[in-house]
Amino acid sequence: MKKCSKTVHTSLTELNITPLLDLAFVLLVIFIITTTPIVNDLDLTLPKAANRPKDPPRKVNFVTLDHLGRIYLNKLEVDLPTLQTELTELRRNDADLTVTVRGDAKSKYRQVVAVMDALQQCNVTKVNLATDPADKK
Repeated sequence: MKKCSKTVHTSLTELNITPLLDLAFVLLVIFIITTTPIVNDLDLTLPKAANRPKDPPRKVNFVTLDHLGRIYLNKLEVDLPTLQTELTELRRNDADLTVTVRGDAKSKYRQVVAVMDALQQCNVTKVNLATDPADKK
């Protein structure tokens, strides 16, 4: 009876570590590349940030038109000439006046145009038109 040859027996017992070394070197290179170097080679005195309070949010003024044609400035009912005088006074107090026009969907277009003309005559340049988002179908 013949036993296993010596060459077959030794080749089964040897462990090939070349792929393990390749994997170890690849991982080492990846760790070296991804590690950020710590830069403290220069002695610097960095400036301090200013602790400045934030500006208060600007007050938005609302001009509202209902479906009957009534005009409201910040929830107070006004007519068109009074609206112009109030807007002029607000513009004098705040040079960066912001006005949002809220018109009812059933209000007359000429009322909206009249309010926009009043805003233009009072030199109000920051005017927003309020709308509801459209329903997605």
